[in-house]
Amino acid sequence: MRQFITVLLIAIFIACAQFVCAQQCTGNLGAPAFSETFGHGTLYEPGPALPDGVTDLYYFADNCGGPDLVPNHPDAGMYTLQSVMGPTCKGGTWQSLNQDHTGDPHGYMMIINAGAQPDVFFTERVPGNTLCPGTTYYFGAFIMNILRDLPSTQGYVEPNITFNIRDATTKAIIKSINTGNLKATDLPQWIPVGTLFTSPVDGADVIIEIANNSYGNGNGNDLALDDITLSPCGPMITNGFNVIGDVTPKSVCENTNINYTLVSQQTGYTNPSYQWQFRNETYGDWQNVTTPGAQTSSLPLSIPNAAIGIYQYRVGVLAGTSTSESCRIYSDPLTINVYPDPVLKIDAVTSGCIGYPVQLSLDVITVYPQGLSLAGDPTFEWSGPSGFTSTESSPFISYNGDPTLNGVYTVKVTKNGCSTFAHTIVNVSLPATINSTSATNVDVCEGDVTQLSVDAKNATTYKWVPAIGLDHDDIANPIANPAVTTTYEVTVSNSGCPDVAPYTHITVNVLKKPQADAGQTIKIFAGQSAQLNGIAKGDKVNYYWTPNLYLNTSTSLTPTATPPQDITYTLHVVSNTICGESTSDVFVRVYQLLTIPNTFTPNGDGINDKWEIKNLITYPNALLSVYNRNGQQVFQNKGGSTAWDGTYNGSPLPVGTYYYIIDLQDDNLPKPAGWVLIVR
Repeated sequence: MRQFITVLLIAIFIACAQFVCAQQCTGNLGAPAFSETFGHGTLYEPGPALPDGVTDLYYFADNCGGPDLVPNHPDAGMYTLQSVMGPTCKGGTWQSLNQDHTGDPHGYMMIINAGAQPDVFFTERVPGNTLCPGTTYYFGAFIMNILRDLPSTQGYVEPNITFNIRDATTKAIIKSINTGNLKATDLPQWIPVGTLFTSPVDGADVIIEIANNSYGNGNGNDLALDDITLSPCGPMITNGFNVIGDVTPKSVCENTNINYTLVSQQTGYTNPSYQWQFRNETYGDWQNVTTPGAQTSSLPLSIPNAAIGIYQYRVGVLAGTSTSESCRIYSDPLTINVYPDPVLKIDAVTSGCIGYPVQLSLDVITVYPQGLSLAGDPTFEWSGPSGFTSTESSPFISYNGDPTLNGVYTVKVTKNGCSTFAHTIVNVSLPATINSTSATNVDVCEGDVTQLSVDAKNATTYKWVPAIGLDHDDIANPIANPAVTTTYEVTVSNSGCPDVAPYTHITVNVLKKPQADAGQTIKIFAGQSAQLNGIAKGDKVNYYWTPNLYLNTSTSLTPTATPPQDITYTLHVVSNTICGESTSDVFVRVYQLLTIPNTFTPNGDGINDKWEIKNLITYPNALLSVYNRNGQQVFQNKGGSTAWDGTYNGSPLPVGTYYYIIDLQDDNLPKPAGWVLIVR
C-alpha cells in the first residue's frame, strides 16, 4: 500500500495541471483508515449493488460488452460495478478496459452514467474511532472520463466532480477539491485526485462526499471511479540495510545465512514509539516482529538457512502522545529476495557421432514463487577436455574424431547470483554401416519361419519395416513368418549419429506348399480308356503318377489310362525347393463284361450241370434273382459266388423257361435281365 500511495503522489503532481491541487503529504503515510476498491469477483459478471445510503443512483445488474460482446450499459442515472468494459460499451463510444485501476483483472470499478441534474452520487461515513483526532490525513481517489475522444462525441458533456470531506457532526466541509471538466481521451486514462485535511479534534466521524456538477443531456457525463482512500500523513521515515539510504533490495540464495541491521530515522515526532513488522509476500500480511530490537529504531536481523521467498521489513512510528495504532506511520519496506539455486536437467551421457557436431543439451527448469522478481537470464560456464569452454546454454562440440574430446563436460549455471553445477559424459562413436551383400533374399514355405540377418557395424538401433510377420522389428536378427512374399527394409543407426542412417532390403519369398488332387473315382468297362484329371498346386513344383502301368505318360496331369482291371493311381506333387511332397490317390474301377448262358442241363452228367455267369464275381455287390413263370423267386445269390444248379429248396425244378434279373448295385450300370432254359 505504501508503494501504491507513493505512485499516487507522483501521479497527482504530474496531473495538477488539470486540478486545483492541495498540499501533498511530504512524509510517510500510515495504513488506510478507509479504503474503497469496490471489491472483486467473477470475470465478466457485475459486482453486487453498493449498500443502502452510499449512492442514490440506480443499480444496473449487467455487464457491458463482455465476452459475448452484448452492448449492455447503464442508462442515465444508473451505475454498475464491473471488472471490464468491452469495445461495444455504449455503442463503442466508451473506453475499452480489461481491468480496474487497482490492477486486479477480477477487481471491480464503479461505472456511472450520470443523471440529468447535478447531484451528490457517492457518500461514505468514516467512523471517528478509526481516525486519529487532530491529525493530518491524505485523501486520494482515481477517476476517469470514460467517453472516447471521437468525431461523433465532440460537444458531449464533460464530467465535473467535487470531492468534499465533511465533519459528520457539524456538516461543515473540512476540505474540498474540484477536478474541473474531465476531458475525453483517445485511450483510457485514470486521473488521480488527492488532498490533505485535518481530522476533527473531538474524534467526530467524517463523511466522504462526491458530487457531479455537470448537467447531463443524454450524451456524455459518464465516468469511472476507483481506489478511494484515507491515510494518516506523518513524518518522513528513512531506513536502510546497515546504513540509512541503502534501500536497494538484497538478493541472496536459498539456505544462505542472512545477517543485517535494519536502521531507520524519522523527523517530526518527539519521543516516538517504534514497531518493526515483517511479511513474506508469498504467504501473508504484515505481522509484528517480536525479536529483540523490534521496538527500537534499529532491528538486528538474522535468518539462518533462508528459505526461498520474498522477505519484507518496515518500521511503524507512532507519536509519543498517541496510543492508537491507527495513527502509526510506516516506512517503505526493505526487501530481501531469496532465490532458489537453478535446477538443471542434463543427460548423464551425451552420445555423438564422428563427423558431426555434438550438442550438449541442458534445460534450466527452476520454478520461482509468485512475485519473486527475476534478475535477468541465467549465465553458463562450460568446461571440458582439451581446453573446451563455452558460455552458451547448449553449445556444440566440433568433433573431428579426436578421442581426447571424449570425457566429462561440466557446466556452472548462475541465475540471480545463485549457481548450480552439472556434468555429462560425452561418448562419440562411429556411424553405423551395412554390408549390403549380407542382405540375402530367402525362400520359405508358407507357415514356416526363417531368420533374417544383416551385417551391420557400429549399430545400436535397428528398425525393420513392415513389422508384419516379424517377432521383433527392433533387433538385428528377427524371426520372419510372413503370410505372403514380403520385402523388408532394415534401417540401422548409431544412437549418437544423425537420423539419416543406412538401410538395405531383404525379400522373403513365401512359397506355397505342394498340393496334389488326383480327382474323383473313375469307372470304365474292360477294354475302355479313361483320362485321369489331376491338379497340382504350389510354387516351384513337378509331378508324376505311380504306378506307371497302362498309362500313355506318367508326367502329365491328364494321362490316358487303359487298365484291364481295377487299379489305384497316385499323383505325386513334389517341391523343387524345400517344401516337401503331397500325394493324392484316384481309384479306377474296371467293370468286366458279363457272359450269361441261356440254357443249362442239370442232369448230373457233369456237363453244363450249373448255370454260371462269367465275370459276375467281379461285382461283389451284385444281386442275382431267378423267378418261375408265376413270378415265384426260385434262386438268389449275391456277388456271384455260387452257380445255380436248377433246384429250389433242394428239389430239382421242372424243365422250362425261367426269368432272371441282375442288380449290379451301381446306379451308373444297367440291370441285366432275361430268361434261361432248363433242359434235362
